Amino acid sequence: MTSQNQNSGYYNWNQGPEGMNPAGGPYRYDFGTPDFGAQPQFGQFDYDSAQNVNVPPAAGPSSNLYPPMGSYSGSILTPEAPSFTSPTENYEDEPPLLEELGINFDHIIQKTVAVLNPFKEPNASILQETDFTGPLVFCLCFGGFLLLSGKVHFGYIYGIGVLGCFSMYSLLNLMSEPGVSMGCTISVLGYCLLPMVVLSGISVLSLKGTLCTILTFVAVSWCSFSASKLFVSALAMDHQQPLVAYPCALLYGVFALLTIF
Repeated sequence: MTSQNQNSGYYNWNQGPEGMNPAGGPYRYDFGTPDFGAQPQFGQFDYDSAQNVNVPPAAGPSSNLYPPMGSYSGSILTPEAPSFTSPTENYEDEPPLLEELGINFDHIIQKTVAVLNPFKEPNASILQETDFTGPLVFCLCFGGFLLLSGKVHFGYIYGIGVLGCFSMYSLLNLMSEPGVSMGCTISVLGYCLLPMVVLSGISVLSLKGTLCTILTFVAVSWCSFSASKLFVSALAMDHQQPLVAYPCALLYGVFALLTIF
């Protein structure tokens, strides 16, 4: 059968004596001599010669590497359960959220009252804190009232405010020995803008003439006097309030020009 299949033009089994491979391994395919004149016959297999074949086990990892079930003598590590603490123990001593964000309504009210009543002695410890909530609200209100009057001056408010804060910061650091921070300068100048906000609200009524001039002079004087009083109290600058009030009046005078013109 082997010699017949070799001339048939298909794969055949290369068998050795007693149905075994001459090399001692499993069967392998061998190419026979193709006979182009013969009709190929596929799928022919000699089952009689392959019954007593002993195929050696395939090469693989030794069975000794895998111990049988139940023979493991080591210790199994079990993860410990995480310890959870009570939420009340973590949040009792934490400050409120508004205080973490730098928003303190008590200080905002005290600074606003100090601006509205410049003759009252303010608390110097409050003035050293940087608070941008009040100045931001006052600047937005100032720009909003000007917008109601038909004046879109948000860019001028921002530019003049930044230039004025840098100028006052440099001037106060030259005049006082301890110096002042930029945050404190912005906070004081922003809170003292409140009288100018009131003037911009009145200007919505289109006031003109002598009354408008008087109100503008009062607003500029009020803003400059309040700002100089707060700076002098915060920096302990005795008898130097007129020197500080003059540059403050120049700054708020520019805001007054935006309001009335």
